[in-house]
Amino acid sequence: MSSIFVSTLLFILAYFIVFFIIAVIKKNNSVVDIGWGLGFVLASYFVLLNTGNFNFRSIIVTLFVTIWGLRLSYHIYQRNKGKEEDFRYAKWRENWNYFYIRSFFQIFILQGLLLFLIVSSVININSHAVVSLTIFDFIGIVIWVIGFTFEALGDKQLRDYISKPESEKDGHIMTEGLWKYTRHPNYFGEATMWWGIFIIGLSIPGSWIFIISPITITYLLLFVSGVPLLEEKYADDEEFQEYAKRTNKFFPWFPGK
Repeated sequence: MSSIFVSTLLFILAYFIVFFIIAVIKKNNSVVDIGWGLGFVLASYFVLLNTGNFNFRSIIVTLFVTIWGLRLSYHIYQRNKGKEEDFRYAKWRENWNYFYIRSFFQIFILQGLLLFLIVSSVININSHAVVSLTIFDFIGIVIWVIGFTFEALGDKQLRDYISKPESEKDGHIMTEGLWKYTRHPNYFGEATMWWGIFIIGLSIPGSWIFIISPITITYLLLFVSGVPLLEEKYADDEEFQEYAKRTNKFFPWFPGK
């Protein structure tokens, strides 16, 4: 089984090298965000096709990753289409010495390694022959569906709000729908989906070690590249700070007064 992990890691790194070349040609590192979701999809199919373990569990998990990954990549593509490089990458472009070398390792190769850690739970599931379904499968499926709903619906609600005429908006911060209960429903949903996939994998003996998968994505979203960057962006925004006082940062809960 270890060989499939090694070959999948090499496949993922090669994939991100291709995106690095595209980014250099376009002079826009934001393309890596489009490649993020798609990378999970391709890695999942890479394992499935190389192991031939086409059983109910592996097919369901691969389908889940496909739905999530393609939706995420398309959503980011639509969001970035025709726009300049994302403010994060643009800032690094200005501040970094040896920009292309640092970009290669600190953006593209690093994302490849992180993707490998997160998708490890899928590699584990797809590289095992069929095992009888357990309660973990059904719990994991329910949790994944909840997570996907939060991410997809949260993104749609925000997109619809942004597209409204200014005269129809009550301020410039989205505070309705799922955004009424958490300031980052899409990030909460993404982490929840990976906890669901991990729980599905617990039907396979010894799979607890792949808890590294949901822990990695949850840590990244909460403390590195998700929530902190957006919170920092609105640090001086009075309307957002008022919203933050009554709304949970990550885990959904009823708003305060």
